[in-house]
Amino acid sequence: MANNTISLRSLLEKEKLNGINFLDWFRNLRIVLKQERKEYVIEEAIPNDPGANAPRDDKDKFKKHMDDMLDVGCLMLATMTPELQKQHEDMVAYEMIQNLKEIYEGQARQERYETSKALFQCKMSEGSLVGAHVIKMMGNIQTLEKLGFALNDELAIDVVLQSLPDSFSQFILNFNMNEIEKTLPQLLGMLRTARGNMKKGGSKSVLMVREAKGKGKRSQRVMVRPNPKAKKH
Repeated sequence: MANNTISLRSLLEKEKLNGINFLDWFRNLRIVLKQERKEYVIEEAIPNDPGANAPRDDKDKFKKHMDDMLDVGCLMLATMTPELQKQHEDMVAYEMIQNLKEIYEGQARQERYETSKALFQCKMSEGSLVGAHVIKMMGNIQTLEKLGFALNDELAIDVVLQSLPDSFSQFILNFNMNEIEKTLPQLLGMLRTARGNMKKGGSKSVLMVREAKGKGKRSQRVMVRPNPKAKKH
């Protein structure tokens, strides 16, 4: 148990709270306190002293809360930058968390807003490098995840596809019709292949892979190409 406690506390010691990383630091703090059965200290206000005539159980519960509060408070201070230590050294653990939330969660919300705005307004222009564009969007998606606003794979894929120029319309149509399930890095590889095919022949479409539904079936490879004999309207 002691070794596990030391190991988990090292999560907080690797990167001290500096304000910018509040959400990551707070997440790691909760993991450590949950393992130590002390998470209640940052969730519950300071209890009232039951007094000398209170039942033994009440006295013991109060003493445990105060002891745990002191331990958690010291842990929090030890994993802050000196500037933040000075601001919070006279506070108990519960008060520290309330103050930090008031200061930094507003900043986190603003950062989430700015990042999501940049992500959903990001549009790739014709002739731009598809790799650079998608990597930039992946960076924004990862930033949102760190800020507590994670996009699932399906939504992230949709956002990237919607940001592509008209020259990728056939690729997007094929992708959606074939119900392809890919990760963002895999989508990036497919887009690079599609861009290469566009440069080579213009009419060539990227090879699509669809996982067949049902047990015992192998995945089917579906090549979707424009029909050269089709009449133009």
